Formats: sequence, structure tokens, C-alpha cells
Amino acid sequence: MWIVLGVIVLIAIFAILLYNRLVAARAQVDEAWSDIQVQMKRRYDLIPNLVETVKGYASHERETLEAVIEARNRAATNTGSPNSQAQSENMLSGALSRLFALAEAYPNLKADQNFRQLQDELAATENQIARSRRFYNGSVKAFNVMIQSFPANLFSRSLGFSEREFLEFEDPKIAEPVKVDFGKS
Repeated sequence: MWIVLGVIVLIAIFAILLYNRLVAARAQVDEAWSDIQVQMKRRYDLIPNLVETVKGYASHERETLEAVIEARNRAATNTGSPNSQAQSENMLSGALSRLFALAEAYPNLKADQNFRQLQDELAATENQIARSRRFYNGSVKAFNVMIQSFPANLFSRSLGFSEREFLEFEDPKIAEPVKVDFGKS
């Protein structure tokens, strides 16, 4: 009788410890995703200022400027899954690339202090997004391994834990920060 009671207590303690580890790992993944969202919001906030600066020099390039703002708005309002967010970011990065290619044709714009400051801030934000994405993907990997490993895999689904998605970009160039260095001239 005491042996059975002891085994039940050990199983209960194990289940509690396992559950707490899963909760902590899930919280780390959520925190990492939140950090990515904060950095992306900062990026989204910089883009309208960048577009306004370019607009002063290249107002007749309306189509490109509107495409950047539209892509920014789509990405900023996307609160879906990491895959959905990655698709929005792909569109935004493509639009930003076109904007920076456009800026190459305007030497006065490249020399504008406000434009250069916005470039520097955007580059710093892109680097922070890359770091946050690496931390998030590492947290997702650890969480997914934890819930797939024995014996957690026996209990994790019934306790409401499921695998999380990685934040991956289809085009490997998208995973790199947007190139914003036009050279110091």
C-alpha cells in the first residue's frame, strides 16, 4: 500500500515539474515573439519618416513610395503566425529595396542628414530584428524538442502544449538586414 502511494506521489511530482518546465519554455517563446514584434513596430514607425524624406527629393516617384507605405501597413497590421508575418516582411523588404534603389538616383538625397540618420536607425533596427529572430527560433527549437521528447511527449498535448512555428523567410536575402549604406560622400 505504501509503495503504491509512494509511486503515485512520485508520478505527481514528476508531472508537476514537467508541467512547470513546459510553461516556462512556452513563456520564453512568447517573450521572444513579443521582442520581435516590438522591433518590427520600431521598423514600421521609421518607414513613414523615410518615405517623407525621399518624397521631398523624388516626389514624382509616387508609385514606389506608395508601394512602400502599403507594404508597411500590411506588415504592421499583420498579427498572425510567424509564417504570415514572414510573408508580410518579404513584401516590405522588397518594397524597401526598391525605395533604396530609387534613392541611388538622387545624390542630394543621399547627402541629406535626416535621410542618413533614418538609414542608420533602420540599419540598427534591422540588426536588432535579426538578433531577436535568432533568439525566438532558438526558443522555439528548445520548446519543440522539449514537448517532442520522452516522456513529455506522453503528456504535452493533453496539457495543451503544441509545437510552435519558426520565423523563416523563403528568400535567404530577406533574412539579411536591408542594405542601407549608400557610402559616405
